[in-house]
Amino acid sequence: MGGHELIPAAMPGICDDGPMNVVPETFLSDAEALGLAFDPGDLDRLKRYLSLLYEANARMNLTAIRDPAEAWNRHVLDSLTLVPWVHAAREAAATEGREASLIDVGSGGGLPGLVLACVAPELSITLVEATGKKARFLEETAGTLGLDRVVVLAERAENVGRDPAHREVHDLVTSRAVGPLNVLAEYLVPLARVDGTILATKGSKAEEEIAEARQALYHLHVEVTGVHPTPTGRIVAIAKKRPVPRAYPRAVGEPKRKPLS
Repeated sequence: MGGHELIPAAMPGICDDGPMNVVPETFLSDAEALGLAFDPGDLDRLKRYLSLLYEANARMNLTAIRDPAEAWNRHVLDSLTLVPWVHAAREAAATEGREASLIDVGSGGGLPGLVLACVAPELSITLVEATGKKARFLEETAGTLGLDRVVVLAERAENVGRDPAHREVHDLVTSRAVGPLNVLAEYLVPLARVDGTILATKGSKAEEEIAEARQALYHLHVEVTGVHPTPTGRIVAIAKKRPVPRAYPRAVGEPKRKPLS
């Protein structure tokens, strides 16, 4: 995703006859207002992703949104509001002679992780989803879209946070609609590298969640650096400047059963 043409040429093998395959003008204008531009192939991958999401939604609960225009704005545009952080992380990693990586916790139907992969297919992205059938959907969809830098982990976030392959490794850690921040922070913070960024997509009560999570953030050695309004909610940005204590994350289920306070 960069500064190229806004509407790319069609990708071979993708049909344009479904309602999700019509890109709403409101989406394009809203994306342009946010400073987003699409490289060739981006929009066609996003079209195909939405079609696959709604095909799978007939078999499992992935989204309650039925209107195509609303799906483009509440699912796709909402996820793309994280793109500026993706660009910043890639630039920072490049100055250190390495590639950036992103991990998305509680990916569900692929929001925001698969959407970001559609516009940054060269970025290393890990999707964490504990529900097996949803994890299979993510893996199959990534394969169909040719997103070979996407890895899917059918695992609980607490276990991933203790895995040396992912603990304090990732430049960006993202999550959308997974849980309150005082619980969510314990899932996300252990996955971020020191000097990495945690991005929690929240609704209108983000500031209340931050206040309730103050002690959790203190225990995890992180701080909120900003709350960024988006067309659909808020992005809570959290900076990690020190290693997380070894005690976190706690055992599976503990963060939700007894949030840090």
